[in-house]
Amino acid sequence: MSTLYGTGQVAIFGPHPLVSITLELHDDTGDDVHVHLGGQGVWVARMAAELGAHPVLCAFSGGETGVLVEAMLGRIPCSRPLVRTAAPSGCYVTDRRDGVRNVLARRLSDPPTRHEVDDLVATTCVAALESDALVVCNPYPGDALPTEAYGTLVEAARDNEVPVLVDLSTPRLDSALEGRPTLVKLNDWELAEYVKGPVGTPSQLRAAAERIRDRGAEIVVVTRGGQPALVLRGDDAWELVPPHFERGSREGCGDTMMGAIAAGWVRGLDWQESLTLGAAAGAVNFLRHGLGTGSRALVQEMRERIALVPFSESGTALSQLHR
Repeated sequence: MSTLYGTGQVAIFGPHPLVSITLELHDDTGDDVHVHLGGQGVWVARMAAELGAHPVLCAFSGGETGVLVEAMLGRIPCSRPLVRTAAPSGCYVTDRRDGVRNVLARRLSDPPTRHEVDDLVATTCVAALESDALVVCNPYPGDALPTEAYGTLVEAARDNEVPVLVDLSTPRLDSALEGRPTLVKLNDWELAEYVKGPVGTPSQLRAAAERIRDRGAEIVVVTRGGQPALVLRGDDAWELVPPHFERGSREGCGDTMMGAIAAGWVRGLDWQESLTLGAAAGAVNFLRHGLGTGSRALVQEMRERIALVPFSESGTALSQLHR
């Protein structure tokens, strides 16, 4: 597929970048103040770029906070066809001076107008048709966009033979599945919400993932925090097993994982290699307390510690691996 920027381009529907302000204790003389850009689409784009892909982040930007969004996006090597909105972009302030993450203030963006939604959907479709894959992320807040937008995006890309990697929760996932995405990644509590039932045992987990497969997903990846992820493709299932770490931060690990999966995908890796690359990036992010961060060298080294083993409903494969 030809692209505007060469091979390895990934379009990302990440509608709501967020300005993040964090307070941390420096020393007796004062505090450190860190200003970063956050949000699911941003974290996906950051890791995809770190691993050699060219992200095209399709997002909203508005108000004074939108000025910061646009300026800070310049630090990520990506294209950014932004749709400007009347409502300001979201922002949150976090206090970590006592070692615990406390949110002091948060102001999310108001819902965009119908025309603003239409512009972002159209912008993303054009970017997807010029890319090697499309990643579809959640809005924030979750109900900010009409659910039918997700089905429209997935179907438009798939109709033009563009792979689609989806990282959505329900009801947005329900809409996206109508377009038959290439890969769906979600965590276990999102899966439980989707099936409206428990997923705590291996058999429950697999049965729930099969429901997503049966609705149209080619590959289903269910993450479970520090436990191995379930991977389902057709009638076959695997466990994606990272190293075990006691201390770290889970925030942004799933989005970092998706950015790495997308990077592997558009660079021509097969699906197994892309998933192990994703698990490695998520593990590095966990150790760094970062959000979409981790060097390419560290991710490549961590990748050697990732295993993809047959899934066992008795759990024996996992227990043997950790002996």
